[in-house]
Amino acid sequence: MSSATPYGTLPPASPVAVRKPVSLPRLADMRERHEKITMLTAYDATFAAVADAAGVECILVGDSLGMVCQGLASTVGVTLETMCYHTESVARGIRRVQGTSWIIGDLPFGSYHESREQALRSATALMQAGAHMVKLEGGGWTTETVRFLVERGIPVCAHLGLTPQTVHALGGYRVQGRSDEAARTLERDALALQDAGASMLVLEMVPAALSARLTQQLPRCHTIGIGAGNGTAGQVLVMHDMLGVNLGKNPKFVRNFMQGQGSVLEAMRAYVAAVKDGSFPDNSLHAW
Repeated sequence: MSSATPYGTLPPASPVAVRKPVSLPRLADMRERHEKITMLTAYDATFAAVADAAGVECILVGDSLGMVCQGLASTVGVTLETMCYHTESVARGIRRVQGTSWIIGDLPFGSYHESREQALRSATALMQAGAHMVKLEGGGWTTETVRFLVERGIPVCAHLGLTPQTVHALGGYRVQGRSDEAARTLERDALALQDAGASMLVLEMVPAALSARLTQQLPRCHTIGIGAGNGTAGQVLVMHDMLGVNLGKNPKFVRNFMQGQGSVLEAMRAYVAAVKDGSFPDNSLHAW
């Protein structure tokens, strides 16, 4: 008798013994072997399970869900309660398929800005919801918050360059770090975040040459690019963008991986393969 059920069956992705869970030591080993790290966003159990089956190492439960799931104009309106709900959904999906992906939960706007103690309470909520790591945006003032969380056993992914939570202050969705002064500031912030204990750093819409240079300077902090060229330690895209689920114009750094594929699983596998072999991103097409 078939074990299939309606409404999105989630069978085991593979036998437990075949796949080892992604962990900070495993990510460090990948970096040491110059193997690119793959990351995609996911916001529910089914897409998270499919991403895991496709071989995606890291799943980001991003506050981008505010725009792609909730229809908000920006990520600013996303609440911690919402982030916990979606993190729980993703974690359940990964557990149901005996998955191995590393789950990163976004700390939303206003959930870590008040104090380090507020950041700890918010990060604790995401970790209890199933995240293995939390992500926060910005440099400078965030450094001591990162240190505070890491000292208390919470892995942290930082985020520099275009930081969507402060897009209004940045004057829109613009490339960051183009001027010499801006590049120096970004470099200073990145090094400080590594020293504070951040294990990962998303670089968004940062010139490719600067991102590649920063990656070489950050051996203990794995750079994950989105619109930052192919010189980073890994790549991330918003799932809806890379599947072509977008009625508007895709950003320059996006490639539609559904083209030529017969399923979402095949599209995600194509993304993983392209990141691993270095064909995505193509700096002449997807970077500045």
